[in-house]
Amino acid sequence: MNYLPDWPITITPFMAFGLMLLMGAMGGYVAHRVSWIPSITGFMAVGVLFGPSGIGLLSPETMANSRIIIDIALALILYRLGLSLDIKQVWRSHDLLMISALESLVTFCAVFLALDLFHIEPVIAALVAAISISSSPAVLLHVAHEVKAKGEVTETTKTLVALNNLLSFLAFSAVLPAMHLAAGARLRTVIIQPLYQLLGSLLLGAALAYGLHILSLKTHRAPQYKLALVIGTLMFATGLAHELKLSLLLVPLVIGVVVMSLEREKIVSDLEFGSAFELFFVVLFVFAGAGLHLDELVQYAPVVLMLVVARSLAKVAGVAGTSEYLGRPRRGGFSSGLLLIPMAGLAIGLAQTSSTLFPAHSSVVTAIVLGAVTVFETMGPPIAAFAFKFAGEAAIKQDDGEQTAPHPKIDAQPGEESI
Repeated sequence: MNYLPDWPITITPFMAFGLMLLMGAMGGYVAHRVSWIPSITGFMAVGVLFGPSGIGLLSPETMANSRIIIDIALALILYRLGLSLDIKQVWRSHDLLMISALESLVTFCAVFLALDLFHIEPVIAALVAAISISSSPAVLLHVAHEVKAKGEVTETTKTLVALNNLLSFLAFSAVLPAMHLAAGARLRTVIIQPLYQLLGSLLLGAALAYGLHILSLKTHRAPQYKLALVIGTLMFATGLAHELKLSLLLVPLVIGVVVMSLEREKIVSDLEFGSAFELFFVVLFVFAGAGLHLDELVQYAPVVLMLVVARSLAKVAGVAGTSEYLGRPRRGGFSSGLLLIPMAGLAIGLAQTSSTLFPAHSSVVTAIVLGAVTVFETMGPPIAAFAFKFAGEAAIKQDDGEQTAPHPKIDAQPGEESI
């Protein structure tokens, strides 16, 4: 009987989770020691170092086997973001809908035209443009937590990010039929697959949210079980969506949106995940860094840089311009536009979804999207920190390291509200 382990040892998903936490902690520590490097950049840097493009400790096989951990991390992040989107409140505030819709349209057109300059196939350009509408809830929440940002701009931008991601998924689904046609798929697949994924994900998310709402009402006198109910629902949703071949990204987002809209008194919608929630941010960005391929990044570097410039200008101009047209303060609109620049979680997930559906185009889509994510996640955190300070909603660091309450809005007039 062979009682010795096989060699080399296989890195299991649990081991990979631990390694990504350890490596991310080291990367975050180094970034913390250098004041101008954001912690998220440190997470992604160690991912590149230990991933397939680096020393290979996290091999492609290990990353594929550990995908379920990333799916759970994304589910938690998107659920939390969904809680920022109260459909009833948004419906009453037509301004937010108009700002998000126009900004998303401007972003789609700007990115599509930028990619067309480099003669990227129109269907691929449209797919990447749809993905580029999305904004990063992870960066927004992480930086807001770091600078202790509170205020109207912070809360409104959370809603705009949630709307961005919802519109990005809808645009992505709208482009899928053209991608199927370009890939030579049958007409039945062209029509049914996108509709099944979109409608099925909406229905599953709504059904599970309703179930969570009922359970939370029945057990509201035992608040110690709220976390178990939420985590259990999200993990079950992730597994069921995977088995039903639905969107692992849209389902948790819908659960958060529906739960927030159903609750009259906040029972689970105000649940704080605590500092342990930060662990999933670390793992997500280490994983994203490990998925980068340096040779493809170099090949598509000019395309990526053009996308970054076009998308950044579109986000800021779209939100700031629409806000000013609607009579909202310039400072708030400009700050919210800056906060929409980071792009990560949903973009990574949609890029991987497109790679699964269309393997022939996976290298181009993945290189452009993940390359852009790398740039946005490097420049995004300092831009977000500046935006919170510019809006007057970041806690102010004193010389002794303590933080005080945010400054009041610098240029707000009496009676004005910041976006």
